[in-house]
Amino acid sequence: MSIRIIPQDQLEKSDKKTADNIPPLLFPRLKNLYSRRAARLRELAAKNPLGDYLRFAALIAQAQEIVLYDHPLQLDLRARLAQSAEQGIPPLDIHTYPRDPHWQRLLHSLIAELKPEMSGQALAVLENLEKASATELETLATALLEGNFAQVSNDKSPFIWAALSIYWAQMAALIPGKARAEYGEHRQFCPVCASVPVASVVHMDVGQQGLRYLHCNLCESEWYVVRSKCSNCEQTRDLHYWSLDSEMAAIKAESCGDCGTYLKMLYQEKDPAVEPVADDLASLVLDARMEQEGFSRSSLNPFLFPGEG
Repeated sequence: MSIRIIPQDQLEKSDKKTADNIPPLLFPRLKNLYSRRAARLRELAAKNPLGDYLRFAALIAQAQEIVLYDHPLQLDLRARLAQSAEQGIPPLDIHTYPRDPHWQRLLHSLIAELKPEMSGQALAVLENLEKASATELETLATALLEGNFAQVSNDKSPFIWAALSIYWAQMAALIPGKARAEYGEHRQFCPVCASVPVASVVHMDVGQQGLRYLHCNLCESEWYVVRSKCSNCEQTRDLHYWSLDSEMAAIKAESCGDCGTYLKMLYQEKDPAVEPVADDLASLVLDARMEQEGFSRSSLNPFLFPGEG
């Protein structure tokens, strides 16, 4: 199944009944989203060999929380939603949506929040981004959104993506529509913005208990994908689950022998505190194991970009 977002008034009664059974899409709940992530990162840093980097990521997440509420976005997306529904594309498609300068305001606000907390190379990167022209920043953003990660240095990417993520999450939360599950392809991409997930979460919330949702690394939306199929290619023949601890581990990697990829699965019933971005980043040892087994990630963590610029 693919998921399409349509204006509320176009939903048929049968669609509403289906949506009540299994919500195909969960728009981001922005209240305390970034502060919860920051707290989880700090918690995981205490006993992790990558503790320093997890604390660095926590500083960015905490700054995102402040910037989010300092710069609220007001936007009428009704026309955009109607157009995207007609074209059959995600309403905030990263490849086609015209970015507003709002995201750059968010970036400069992030820089202002983070500079007092940073030193050394990280501070130099922030000062460099602060001096960059609007055109240069747009070029860097376009490269990241198009997946040309080697065109942007790894030390700049997390800051730029952090601002883009706040912008897209704000817009996603404002979408005046509902999601409908349909037959189609491209289920591995976010139905809101067409980005890839960071990880999947098996929920224990009432209404979504035991259901798997893929968490978007950009707009923070989550979309439903059945657990019996590869989240990347939808094959069912050669799925395996890997963990470093035990069969009851809260974090596992689902590998697919058909497409050669893997995606982390986080189980809330085994650890209610799991958070997609934080727990994915803190479990890089599992990524190393998966690479040794010959699998590649089908996901992207906003604090861990491939390639070097």
